[in-house]
Amino acid sequence: MWGAMRDRSDFRHLNRLVVKVGSSSIAYDSGRPNLSRLESLARELSDLHNRGMEVVLVTSGAIGIGLNRLGFSKRPKNIPEKQAAAAVGQGLLMHMYEKLFAEYGVTVGQVLLTREDFSDRHRFLNARNTLYALMGLGVIPIINENDTVAVDEIKLGDNDTLAALVGGLVDAEILILLSDVDGLYSSDPRLNKDAGLIPEVREITEEMEKLAGGAGSSLGTGGMSTKLQAARIAMHSGFVMVLAGASEKDVVRRIMAGEKIGTVFWPQGKLENKKRWIAYSSSVQGKIMVDEGAARALLNYGKSLLPSGVVGVEGAFEVGNTVSVVDPRGREIARGIVNYAARDVEKIKGIHSREIKKILGRHDYDEIIHRNNMVSNV
Repeated sequence: MWGAMRDRSDFRHLNRLVVKVGSSSIAYDSGRPNLSRLESLARELSDLHNRGMEVVLVTSGAIGIGLNRLGFSKRPKNIPEKQAAAAVGQGLLMHMYEKLFAEYGVTVGQVLLTREDFSDRHRFLNARNTLYALMGLGVIPIINENDTVAVDEIKLGDNDTLAALVGGLVDAEILILLSDVDGLYSSDPRLNKDAGLIPEVREITEEMEKLAGGAGSSLGTGGMSTKLQAARIAMHSGFVMVLAGASEKDVVRRIMAGEKIGTVFWPQGKLENKKRWIAYSSSVQGKIMVDEGAARALLNYGKSLLPSGVVGVEGAFEVGNTVSVVDPRGREIARGIVNYAARDVEKIKGIHSREIKKILGRHDYDEIIHRNNMVSNV
């Protein structure tokens, strides 16, 4: 569908939607739930569901609501207390969603995920099958990170990336990120009154990334960098993403009707499922540093990575792990699944493939990473 989309009016014909709502959009600063916002969201998504759309909701807010119920006046710094708050808050949040959606006759189901559910291929496929089964039964899946066990996720607090990965998991056609910002701006609107909203993005530039995540950037602190990362995943996964303000009245319905709200990020193409998993879901276990010639061959000609182009190894990865390929400037230019363990790559780096057997005593592959198992420009 992405190749046929020309403008926002095409959103009216899309069928599979993922909506992500942030903590600040569904709860007040006190941690108490914003019932009006939650009720409006449930009504809009139920209406789209009744229209025949397949809807998935990715929600934040469990920790904040749990902290409020447990009587914390401020966010704790230690992980166990955050996990305890998540355990309490997740039940409260899900109870509210179940009650609100039930008023419109819609059944919801809770799915808690961690990065391991994406990085492990078998768990990835199991999660995919579960979500497809729920949607097939007319259920709206409500997804959150499993903050009671996922220590890294609590540190990152990155449900934007989770939502984009879920979009790829279910082959979504559109992802809507609802936030406390109205979209992507040319500069920080809180510091520059002349900052303008960027209505659409077809390529994420270095300038955008510096604005979002540069040192001292209040936008980066506020999470714009994670929204751009989510957009990058969406754009390479073949579905459109819209970043919009959660406070806009009937925002989801109006976006799906084609109204020009927020910033739309248009797809650049669609990686096949395996390469999409390599690029964004698999866990990177190490680095392989390459010379300029190998970097050009990978980026410009889509070649496999041979031992002759490797100049260094970092990490203790094994055969079948995903690694990052880095050019002489330290820039990641590709990710791929390795045919040799780190200790063997260290031994054969810089040599011709025909010499592999002489050094290792075996010759499993000519390539350290075959082009079919590699994604460049991640």
